Amino acid sequence: MAALPPLSEWETFYVIIGSSAAALTGLMFVVIALSADTRTQRDEKAFRAFATPTIVHFCAVLLIGAFMSTPRHSVGSLRLCLLLSGISGLGYMAWVLIEARRQRTYVPELEDVVFHFALPPVAYALIFISGVILGGPAEAALYLTGGSALLLLFIGIHNAWDSAVWMTINRKKR
Repeated sequence: MAALPPLSEWETFYVIIGSSAAALTGLMFVVIALSADTRTQRDEKAFRAFATPTIVHFCAVLLIGAFMSTPRHSVGSLRLCLLLSGISGLGYMAWVLIEARRQRTYVPELEDVVFHFALPPVAYALIFISGVILGGPAEAALYLTGGSALLLLFIGIHNAWDSAVWMTINRKKR
């Protein structure tokens, strides 16, 4: 089995994206709290399909940052973490798609389909693939993992911004 390249070279990268994901998770809580002041109909399934996944993507980035920063990882332990993260993310995205189809209050536009339902499974699949190839070209797996985490972070930023704009437009008139 191939040796794991030094993960210390990735430390700053994961500190930046992990702390960004944590901070953005907190801001998303604020956005959701402010949604109480919107004039639109509430649909729990719509929240589970559109808001909750944004939090999950941020938390996935934070988790990957933690995995990549864990001291004394072996190839096997890191591989297991990536495989489980990727498969869990794919399973979660399947559930999100089911929830999105069940909700009746919002018809997603093309941009929503791309950022909520197409790109996240790609990112989670790439994390899974990183775990698969980690035993071989380990450096390629590390770049693939970093790129996937960054993709999830940008997806979350887009979706959080989209939610904030939507809630601003739909605010109650006092």
